[in-house]
Amino acid sequence: LRQSMDFFHNDFAGRVATKVMQTALGVRDAVMKFTEVVVYVLVYFIGALVLVATSDARLMAPLLLWLVGYGACCWCFVPRMGKLSEIQADMRSLVTGRVVDSYTNVSTVKLFAHADREDSYAREGMGWMLKSVNDSMRLSTLMTSTLQVLSGVLIFTMSALAIWLWYQDAITTGAIAFSIGLTLRLKAMSQWIIWEVAGLFEDVGVVQDGIETIARERAIADRPAAPALIVTTGAIAFESVRFNYGKPAGTRGHDIVDGLSLKIAPGEKVGLVGRSGAGKSTIANLLLRFYDLASGRILIDGQDISAVSQDSLRAAIGVVTQDTSLLHRSVLENIRYGRPDANMADVEAAARKAHADDFITSLVDPKGRRGFEAHVGERGVKLSGGQRQRVAIARVLLKNAPILVLDEATSALDSEVEAAIQENLYALMEGKTVIAVAHRLSTIAAMDRLVVMDQGQIVEEGTHRTLLRKGGLYASLWQRQSGGFLAAETVDAAE
Repeated sequence: LRQSMDFFHNDFAGRVATKVMQTALGVRDAVMKFTEVVVYVLVYFIGALVLVATSDARLMAPLLLWLVGYGACCWCFVPRMGKLSEIQADMRSLVTGRVVDSYTNVSTVKLFAHADREDSYAREGMGWMLKSVNDSMRLSTLMTSTLQVLSGVLIFTMSALAIWLWYQDAITTGAIAFSIGLTLRLKAMSQWIIWEVAGLFEDVGVVQDGIETIARERAIADRPAAPALIVTTGAIAFESVRFNYGKPAGTRGHDIVDGLSLKIAPGEKVGLVGRSGAGKSTIANLLLRFYDLASGRILIDGQDISAVSQDSLRAAIGVVTQDTSLLHRSVLENIRYGRPDANMADVEAAARKAHADDFITSLVDPKGRRGFEAHVGERGVKLSGGQRQRVAIARVLLKNAPILVLDEATSALDSEVEAAIQENLYALMEGKTVIAVAHRLSTIAAMDRLVVMDQGQIVEEGTHRTLLRKGGLYASLWQRQSGGFLAAETVDAAE
């Protein structure tokens, strides 16, 4: 969970979860099998050599030769089985990721009538997994056949040597029975041991596959002994910030944020405006340090956010986005996520301010839990978009952070509820530094200052009235929205 946002954006959630579970089980099984193998090898193999030597040292020769062949068999097959197991584990997690992805987006699948397409998508992954299973089974069969031949040779040579020694009056008939019986027992144990060793390497392969994902070096890490952010006034400064999503840094026209400098005074309310792709939401993500900058720096009360701990940074910022996702838990737990130590009275007060109390009291889940105890489903799917948004706003109200980031905070609400919540949001903004991104310009027109962005740069700044008088990009966007339609160039926060 402490990996960067890119880590989760670039992989299936189900795939990552499967790797975590497989790794935990693989470590447990590997430790148990290693212990068993070591004990039995010491007891049976070494014990067999000692016992056979007590009858006649020459009887050790077939065992020693067999042990060499047995070791060669392990050296040849077992590591290859471990590698195949690693591939198999990766394919298994891939299949899980594809299936979970389809289930998570089941509404989209049904809306476009693509159930058959998703079945084929999952079957493709299953085909790859089946191929890896077949490769593993073929290698296992070859290993078993080789071991059977080695064991047969051991029994034949041990029996022949024992009979020859008896014929030479070197050992007794009891020694013959003992040596052959011990060989048969050793044969049975050797098959079990090699399967345990193979299983051990398979578990190691699973663990290695998981570790490559779980223990991957963090793309965004705190500096050693990074101090906590201390917010006193809430002043924010962007200094020559340049950022790109994996594109050549400094290449003109490729940077999402291109040399942006912006100072926000303590308690100032700033609205970010611009066309789709202008970099508005990216600015909010950079402030939260979801990504590191290509160059420049961001300061909060004079502290470089890259030098403080990420947890303390995000604890000081309350965020409401347009893409609200809730945890598959109760309404109470979701709202209290903003401040886990909050009492029930504070939670209810936050819900009232967010105009969420009216629908929360009527909620009932399939298990009969009501009101704040009702569960909202995975990602909050049991609630409407507007209801999820109000729960998210209540969560941020409860958090009461000194800095607020509102990225389409009321986009999913109807006009009546939006107007009511806007009043509470303005009250919430008092004494806080606010950065707001909005699709409807009317919702941020009353901000202290509007910053108009285009192609990652600031092209206009000022109040609503000042920008309208200038007749620039903001005036053009306002006119398009006021005219009753949204053209291709209109403001859009979905970046």
